[in-house]
Amino acid sequence: MSVGVPVEHQPDQSRFTAQVEGQTAFLTYERGTDVVAMTHTIVPRELEGRGIAGDLTRTAVQWARAQGLSIDAQCSYVRSWLQKNA
Repeated sequence: MSVGVPVEHQPDQSRFTAQVEGQTAFLTYERGTDVVAMTHTIVPRELEGRGIAGDLTRTAVQWARAQGLSIDAQCSYVRSWLQKNA
C-alpha cells in the first residue's frame, strides 16, 4: 500500500504525473465539455505494486468531480479503481 506520492496535474499535456526515483508515472485523459475520458495509466515496471497508479487515479477522479465532469473510464485500471472506490 502506498503512503501517497505527490501528483502533479499538467493540463497543457492532459495528464497527471508522479515523479518517483527519477522516473515518471502518468495518467492521460481527454477532456470534453461535460466528460473526461481517462485513457491510459502508465507506471514504469520498476515502480509497480507501490500504489502509484491508485494515487494518480484518485487525484484525477477528485479533479474531475470538482470540475463537475462525468468520467469515461477507458483505461482498464481506472475502471477497476472506480468499481472498488466509487
